[in-house]
Amino acid sequence: MKSTRSVVQEKRRRKLMSLLWVGVIAIGTMILLYYEMTAVLYILATLGVTAILVIVAVSDLSQGEKHAGALASADDSAAIGSGIVSTYGTNKS
Repeated sequence: MKSTRSVVQEKRRRKLMSLLWVGVIAIGTMILLYYEMTAVLYILATLGVTAILVIVAVSDLSQGEKHAGALASADDSAAIGSGIVSTYGTNKS
């Protein structure tokens, strides 16, 4: 098991790398805007959105579906919102 110190250092390193990437992308975007290379920005934005959509498409969503079945049977939000008396826990089998 990792120590607390190494976990904190790992989180700090990840945060710094993320900030570095955001900075590099922001500077790159400003440079492209300054030199009026909007066609390149358009292509890069399209590729970025496509990459995000592919990541979402191939992600494993089955784990969320396992827990959704358990929560669906206990959901009484419609009864609460409409003023109907809740039937949760009153199943007479």
